[in-house]
Amino acid sequence: MHHEHSARVFRDAKGSGYCALRTLGEVYATLTGLPIRPRISGKEGLFIIRQILDRLEPVSLSTSEYIAALESQPAIVGSAAYDALIGHCAMKAAADVLVTWNVRDFLRLGTEIAQIVRTPREL
Repeated sequence: MHHEHSARVFRDAKGSGYCALRTLGEVYATLTGLPIRPRISGKEGLFIIRQILDRLEPVSLSTSEYIAALESQPAIVGSAAYDALIGHCAMKAAADVLVTWNVRDFLRLGTEIAQIVRTPREL
């Protein structure tokens, strides 16, 4: 349902987009852990990670930025902390847009992040 819009945004991002570095590990873990047969191998997972890196520049947070991102969101707990880290990577990259299908998760991170959140369908 969302694949067509997501694929288009990803294809169009060549050289002009960013991704949170930690997201690459999440993508790899998700792909290689899918309950499908045959399984996606580690080698295939790395091939996909390299495709992402061909299009998107990874953004990482320093230790102090990481802690600051979590401190800035005291009401955020559990896995929502990852959204805060991704949002702060977007701010560090001075991104114009943070692309997600999980809009609600990012809207709660404050105005600065919320104002750049868009779904792939909106782009």
